[in-house]
Amino acid sequence: LLLLLLAAAWGPCFSGAVRSSQRRWPVPYRRFDYRPKTDPYCQARYTFCPTGSAIPVMKEEDVIEVYRLQAPVWEFKYGDLLGHLKIMHDAVGFKSSLTGKNYTMEWYELFQLGNCTFPHLRPGMDAPFWCNQGAACFFEGIDDAHWKENGTLVLVTTISGTMFNEMAKWVKYDNETGIYYETWTVQASPDKQSTVWFDSYECSKFILRTYQKLADLGAVFKKIQTNYTSIILFSGEPIYLGNETSIFGPVGNKTLAAAIRDFYSPFKPHHRVGEFLVDLLKIIDRVILNHQFYLFYNLEYWFLPMKFPYLKIVYEEVPLPTGSKTSLGV
Repeated sequence: LLLLLLAAAWGPCFSGAVRSSQRRWPVPYRRFDYRPKTDPYCQARYTFCPTGSAIPVMKEEDVIEVYRLQAPVWEFKYGDLLGHLKIMHDAVGFKSSLTGKNYTMEWYELFQLGNCTFPHLRPGMDAPFWCNQGAACFFEGIDDAHWKENGTLVLVTTISGTMFNEMAKWVKYDNETGIYYETWTVQASPDKQSTVWFDSYECSKFILRTYQKLADLGAVFKKIQTNYTSIILFSGEPIYLGNETSIFGPVGNKTLAAAIRDFYSPFKPHHRVGEFLVDLLKIIDRVILNHQFYLFYNLEYWFLPMKFPYLKIVYEEVPLPTGSKTSLGV
């Protein structure tokens, strides 16, 4: 990911255009009937949801405060370093008035961001291998220092125990059917009205869905500004290429398969500065000079004809949802 950020920042201004047949934009995020088991090959440097617990059933008469939580990505390791780039992680907190207990709920990668953004090229396997599942994590307690020091911890609404329990049912459904992390938002230009080709599916989108669900249940949110991070690729109209079987299978397209593997190769982890610089030049050549990017979305591959400014990190306001007139006993 760092390689691509540097390539976009340093690359010159070129543009290109490739058109494909008309499709529905943005491409709808695909949901699944169940969550598959993860492959043992996929390993995380930091354990996913190490203190996770089941979502409790609240008493109907409980009054629960809902908090917006936001902090720089990997704040626990690098402090505010990524906060200067506005690369932020989002979560939501709850506090029960009856028990006094606090809870945190968030959604993030099972095997860290790099594995969700780029695949592994494993020896003996033609197709790139992805470790890109994401999931919800719920646990007791709110780490006040983590969220307050470099980020945000602010009350956004109050809900009833009934509303919380209904939200919990929705979280279970959302978590079991929306299983793959999607790093990139892809759109036609920096203009806010431009066509969005693909929408990301990451932590902030989960929080926005949660807020919307609470609003649908009757929650009335405070009028405060709320901003979220998006990492955007800029591209002409994407071209559909196929899935793993049609590209890498026995009767697949060997030329296309080789091109996709070759594209992803420079994004592997690096242990030496020399290798890093060589691969950075390869990325600049392919993404900036030749306007090429291969996107993996919904278990399918797409070609993106890249356009200036190629990549941008934005930290834009998304207003809290408007509360419904129907309230479940708040």
